[in-house]
Amino acid sequence: MSFLSQYGLFLAKAVTVALVIFVVVARLVAMGSRRRHGEPDHLEVRRLDRRLRHLARTIQQRTLPAKEFKALDKADAEADKAERKGVERKGVERKGVERTGGQPGPAVRRRRVFVLDFHGDLRASQVANLRQEITAVVAAADDGDQVLLRLESPGGAVHGYGLAAAQLQRLRQRGLQLTVAVDKVAASGGYMMAAVADHIVAAPFAVLGSIGVVMQMPNFNRLLKKHAVDFELLTAGKHKRSLTMFGENSEDGRQQVRQELEDIHILFKDWIAEFRPKLNLDEVADGRTWYGRRAQEMGLVDALQTSDDWLLEASRDAELLHVRWRPQAALGDRLQNWVAATLERTAVRVLDRAIEREQLPPG
Repeated sequence: MSFLSQYGLFLAKAVTVALVIFVVVARLVAMGSRRRHGEPDHLEVRRLDRRLRHLARTIQQRTLPAKEFKALDKADAEADKAERKGVERKGVERKGVERTGGQPGPAVRRRRVFVLDFHGDLRASQVANLRQEITAVVAAADDGDQVLLRLESPGGAVHGYGLAAAQLQRLRQRGLQLTVAVDKVAASGGYMMAAVADHIVAAPFAVLGSIGVVMQMPNFNRLLKKHAVDFELLTAGKHKRSLTMFGENSEDGRQQVRQELEDIHILFKDWIAEFRPKLNLDEVADGRTWYGRRAQEMGLVDALQTSDDWLLEASRDAELLHVRWRPQAALGDRLQNWVAATLERTAVRVLDRAIEREQLPPG
């Protein structure tokens, strides 16, 4: 019996390992197939106002009398038809301008709001997508159009978020009104981006601010000395490497890095002051963060509102165009994202079960 138990346990482990290998190989093959036959880099545009209308009509179909709902459905069809005619008319007028050099007549259409998303990480890696989306919007937008950026970021690398903020500045230079909506967090580099907006709205408990600069790094010099390991660092230029992870750092090197951080902080504050001149930087630019309601009192945001409510209000008289750049991910990137997502889901499940066990009364 002992032998059978051990053999059964061994067999179960072997089957588990085999299944894991099979799943990984199958996933790689599937990713490779999609890579060969998938779409290239492309811009995706969706009508959010129609999606919102569809959500409302789904409930109204169940709650309104049939005659009343039919009238709404007919009004929607007429509005869509009028919108299509307006687009066609505008296209004809533009074509006429190209051929004759004349001036187009008035083309009536709803205003447009381009909706962008930015979910930031420490490297601001999504800035590559953002620059494509903004280039498309700047090229296609007409006077009077607006942009809403749904922003979520705790900040990160200075150069990455500096570029992201500069991309948003292109919208203002084009004359497009920019609104930034913060539902969760826009701190440090995230707030550097938000400050560019003409108008900032935030949820009541969104986290904003952190106008400061931080640098941290471990130093293993004492550990290396303990194990008699020498570390050599050769540089040309007094401040080429002020601090190092493995060498013995000097107070002069630390002071040099502090000066560099202070200089970045000054540039950060100057950037904020350029776009929000009424903000009291002496009070808010010390690295602290505030929740939405307090952030409004400090002048960091203009209104308390979720992005959902902002879009719902705008959809009453505007076309909401969600613009998203979809790059074709390399096989390695897809595998990395899949592994990261799998680990995250597993961790969330384990945490949820642990919380459930703590909340359940003892049996």
